[in-house]
Amino acid sequence: MRAVTLPAQALAWLGRQGTRAVAISALLGLMLPQLSALFRPFVEEAIFVLLVLAFLRVEPSAVLAHIRRPWLLLSASLWMLVILPVGLGLVLRESGVLAGYPDLALAAFIVTAAPPIMSAPAFIALIGLDAALALALICITMLLTPLTAPLIGTFILGDVLPIDAPALALRLGLLLAASAGLAYALRRLTGGRRIAAAQAHIDGLNVLILFVFAVAVMDGVSARFQAAPLLTVGIAALTFAVALFQMGVTMLAFSASRRDQAFVVAHAAGNRNMGLIVAALGGSLPDLAWLYFGLAQLPIYLLPWLLGPLAARLRASQ
Repeated sequence: MRAVTLPAQALAWLGRQGTRAVAISALLGLMLPQLSALFRPFVEEAIFVLLVLAFLRVEPSAVLAHIRRPWLLLSASLWMLVILPVGLGLVLRESGVLAGYPDLALAAFIVTAAPPIMSAPAFIALIGLDAALALALICITMLLTPLTAPLIGTFILGDVLPIDAPALALRLGLLLAASAGLAYALRRLTGGRRIAAAQAHIDGLNVLILFVFAVAVMDGVSARFQAAPLLTVGIAALTFAVALFQMGVTMLAFSASRRDQAFVVAHAAGNRNMGLIVAALGGSLPDLAWLYFGLAQLPIYLLPWLLGPLAARLRASQ
């Protein structure tokens, strides 16, 4: 019995550490490059488990409540998937970045055209805000991305961006259906009360899966830092700047909404599921764009911890 109790207690303790544990997992991902080759084949499985845990942790009625009042979801989706990437595309064209630095332009497309990260509900739950809103945003934007991403990619990069929209739509639809179906089956088997009582354990599982994902996608980042430290630090700073910019302008754009809900939308806008677009591109990126993709995990993992006090004030003000 003790062999079961101790791991369960450890998992619950890990879940209660919240954003601190997630931030540490990202730093460990940089420090343990030898594990990258071991974990990298399991990136898709990690994404699937994170989405199952999100559906499991959040009451379905809470998600449906947001869908029944769709104005915020639709306006947030339009903002994230159309307005932000189009605005960025215009900036890239006028500034000359598109012509002079096509690798960075590709990275900019990936970080603005993608839907929110699958782990957004986990991060939002860890800081105590509305995870149901984050999950509803994921569902809506994942359904819209196969329509918007090819159009936005053509606008920003021209005809050189090969995205198979039907294949992407099928992939996203199957992912949503499978994860939601498995979570529904688990909820029916265990019961809502047991799920509610196991919130800390679910958060602990989220932390563990996020660690696996961080180690996997940062493959090669440490070696690149050793070879070109100034470039790597510069790209890392750029990923934080882009994430904070998207979050800041989104908070302003949705300032008429409740502040806690505006923060959830801003978090979704600033932290995108770049892996989804990378997969749609065939998993191949130029070196600079791949470096950006790996380093962009740092703001995803660290900002919830750094912005935790702000989230706590927003939660207390409601």
